Amino acid sequence: MKLKPWLLLPSPLLYSLHPFFLNIYSRIQSGKTYRWKTLDWRGLHFPNPLGTAGGVDKNACYVKNYCALGAGFLELGTVTPEAQAPNPRPLLKRSLKHFSLWNNMGFPNRGLHFFEKQLDMIFKENSSFPIPLFINLGKNRTTALSSAVLDYKKGMLSLWKYASAFVINISSPNTQSLRDIFDTKYLMKFLKSINEIRLSLNKNIPLILKLSPDEEDSMRIIEQSLTAGIDGWCLTNSTRQRPVKNLFLENKGGVSGKLLAPLSIHLLKELRKWLDKNKVKDKLVISCGGVLTPQDVFGRLDIGADLVQVYSALVFNGYSFFSSVYSKIKEKNS
Repeated sequence: MKLKPWLLLPSPLLYSLHPFFLNIYSRIQSGKTYRWKTLDWRGLHFPNPLGTAGGVDKNACYVKNYCALGAGFLELGTVTPEAQAPNPRPLLKRSLKHFSLWNNMGFPNRGLHFFEKQLDMIFKENSSFPIPLFINLGKNRTTALSSAVLDYKKGMLSLWKYASAFVINISSPNTQSLRDIFDTKYLMKFLKSINEIRLSLNKNIPLILKLSPDEEDSMRIIEQSLTAGIDGWCLTNSTRQRPVKNLFLENKGGVSGKLLAPLSIHLLKELRKWLDKNKVKDKLVISCGGVLTPQDVFGRLDIGADLVQVYSALVFNGYSFFSSVYSKIKEKNS
């Protein structure tokens, strides 16, 4: 991949300028829907399988912008009940050599009230949105693990009117002890409670569990989540592993981008193999992590992902990524 001019800017500055660049570029775009490999699942229609990952639009401020870029669906958030600031600095680093990112953000967002107001404005303009909107839910860092489910409950009760699906995020490496919920003594009780909340809404909103690439017993987690009523999986979140020595030396935070790709692909292959072996159907498989080129997108779909999400690709390749993928599709079909 060629080095893009904006990557000459320091990471914090580029992050702060992101809304400015996005607004300009999305206005230039025609907003035309890219239709390729369409998918219908649980009453949802995806014009194409390529969407944004959690963390791209934390506060639902840029929903129309990313839709105009040609995304087939969006994942918004992570949102927590109360607004919270980022973790102590440093927060962001990148490696241009390895096309990878390190972040220790820790679910910074403006809280449920602001998030709901943003979506309410959008749905007042249009009673329905043209592409599915997934909402990524997390817990506040001050909420005890024993009370974590209550934070997710607040999110579901506040946002069910707008959610095409809820993504349950217990896999971030940037909130202390959050991944402990994957432990056998917590997981089933937690996910069953989440499913009961969904049922109490009397709305069949799908539940997606976002997986970590660092758990040693991922298949146990998948089996238990299936039993608890989860409808699909997003794999994966960023990793605490450091695939390259002397890079991103901080002992906190997660690595994403190209260095995450092998872990994400491995789990995708294992999950698809397990689903096929056990004849499990109608579950949604979303691949995320290290998707940087159109070929990466097609590769994940070939392995067995139903949908693919990008974050690092938007940093390293820019907002034209969705149109670049569509151009490759047209080339293949010409």
